[in-house]
Amino acid sequence: MNAIEIRNLTKSYGDFTLGGLSLTLPTGCILGLVGENGAGKSTTIRLLLGMTEPDGGKAALLGTDIAGDLTAVKEEIGVVMDEPGLPHCMTAEQVGKMMTGIYRNWDAAAFTALLTRLDIPAAKPFKELSRGNRMKLGIAIALAHKPRLLLLDEPTSGLDPVARDEVVRLLSDFTRDETHAVLISSHIVSDLEKLCDYIAFLHKGQLMLREEKDVLLEEYGLLRCTAATLATVDPAAVIGKKESPYGVAAIVRRTALPAGVTVSPVTLEELFVFMVKEERDESAAV
Repeated sequence: MNAIEIRNLTKSYGDFTLGGLSLTLPTGCILGLVGENGAGKSTTIRLLLGMTEPDGGKAALLGTDIAGDLTAVKEEIGVVMDEPGLPHCMTAEQVGKMMTGIYRNWDAAAFTALLTRLDIPAAKPFKELSRGNRMKLGIAIALAHKPRLLLLDEPTSGLDPVARDEVVRLLSDFTRDETHAVLISSHIVSDLEKLCDYIAFLHKGQLMLREEKDVLLEEYGLLRCTAATLATVDPAAVIGKKESPYGVAAIVRRTALPAGVTVSPVTLEELFVFMVKEERDESAAV
């Protein structure tokens, strides 16, 4: 079963268009949605939650069409937006008590344990929490009502490296249950590289690629060479390149390289940056 199915989803705001987005997220997996600010990550999540209406296309969460009544399925979805919307006067402890009347499956003991694990001050009003602690509180709430699907919009934004690592561990633990799934958007690509099974690149509302993370890292490599060496490589195999007085750095498909040419491993961040740069250069040349 797919936790999320998206088919040709579109939405336009002024000069921005999310165009024909199609994605699937199998259960038991984590899909990372990568993109610069304004790429369409938050728009995608808002469309899935029914917070805004699509102009076209279809989508389903846990088998339920988003065009229908999502009331029942929302009990099984944990959500963290880029700014948790909680009363500024309430403490984390008070928020936990409030949630017992909102979620049928609210687990007070699990919530308390998450406050401790994530080092969230239980007695400090929300308005006095740092941005990082606000995000951690949102994550604790999302997990404590026993969801099957998590939709997370930049959940590691504002977190220090230690806290980010703990959140990555939490989400990895969550998907050990093969009925669970996570869609997480972020511009901190290194976090997604540790965490995700699948990666989708969004740029200016367009899906550039969607693939298994391990397949991407195996298929592509970073070639540092002279311009003359790069000229021996099939241009169709070059995903993106940067030129300098000292040579060329290019992301290439490993299988298309001439014999004897070696490459270094590529990170997801390098792959995304090179792809976006290449797309911009091609657009500027038109």
